[in-house]
Amino acid sequence: MLLVNLGSPEAPTPEAVRPWLKQFLLDPRVVELPRWLWRLVLKGVVLPTRPRATAEAYAAIWDREADDSPLRVITRAQTQALAEWLGERAVVDFAMRYGLPSIPDRLAALRAAGCDRILVAPLYPQYCSATTGSALEEVFRVLADQRWMPALRTLAPYHDHPAHIAALAARARRDLDALDFVPQRVVMSFHGMPQATLLKGDPYHCQCRKTARLLAAALGLEDRYDVTFQSRFGPAEWLQPYTEPHLVQLAGAGVRRVAVICPGFSADCLETLEEIAIEAREAFLKAGGEAYAYLPCLNASPEGLGMLKTLVAENLAGWVDAPPEPR
Repeated sequence: MLLVNLGSPEAPTPEAVRPWLKQFLLDPRVVELPRWLWRLVLKGVVLPTRPRATAEAYAAIWDREADDSPLRVITRAQTQALAEWLGERAVVDFAMRYGLPSIPDRLAALRAAGCDRILVAPLYPQYCSATTGSALEEVFRVLADQRWMPALRTLAPYHDHPAHIAALAARARRDLDALDFVPQRVVMSFHGMPQATLLKGDPYHCQCRKTARLLAAALGLEDRYDVTFQSRFGPAEWLQPYTEPHLVQLAGAGVRRVAVICPGFSADCLETLEEIAIEAREAFLKAGGEAYAYLPCLNASPEGLGMLKTLVAENLAGWVDAPPEPR
């Protein structure tokens, strides 16, 4: 089994960020512009300027104890927990779509270990061409030239899977109960995508909305929640409403206490720990808010691991002996 997430640079420095950012932004599923035009913009504008700002953002959330990015630390912990749970039934590894460990390297390691059946599990609850689609395309590209191709299964989007909604609700309920204030609004922030992706038929927006609706129902939020989208890039119109401006508007309308959760991320990363937990908080408080809480992702929490075990057990059925019941 190969878990796949987005990835991060090897260090919070411009020198480490630049090649990682180049690989990420050269993916045609990520930036859907004419290649010749985008290469000019990337080389002439983005790569000379953006790595320094991105490196500073990573430095603010870097795991100093592990000397690694939080995303890689968490994904490694998820992988180790699943490996211990499955024991000798399966080999469990992880890869990043951009950066290290790479998909080609880890697929080669699985084949070297004798694996002729591979479950590829992109850890994106909602399907998007730029995330799940890109990860699967890279897997297919790597395997395409192999004479003896393995049997392959891929994890379907799990945005509305009962185990996912139950895990999100349980973790959110636990974190909300631990707060020293009662939020007036709960904002569910998802990673943004250009509006054009929706018009082209990408299901991402609809799946985000469904996750939010089911989670709100499980938490009994009724009309006390909002759905927003974060991480805009470039001048094009993206899915709206935008998270930070929406938080500022809430403060201006008299909402003084909010909690923000990111149900589109399986693990905390730059977009949650820096953009939401730090930048969005500062914007909300500056606009008149008084209490702000970011609720962590599922990560390698008991709720998150229980959900992953349920998905894995379903998707490995028939390939391996039944693993232990998820706990």
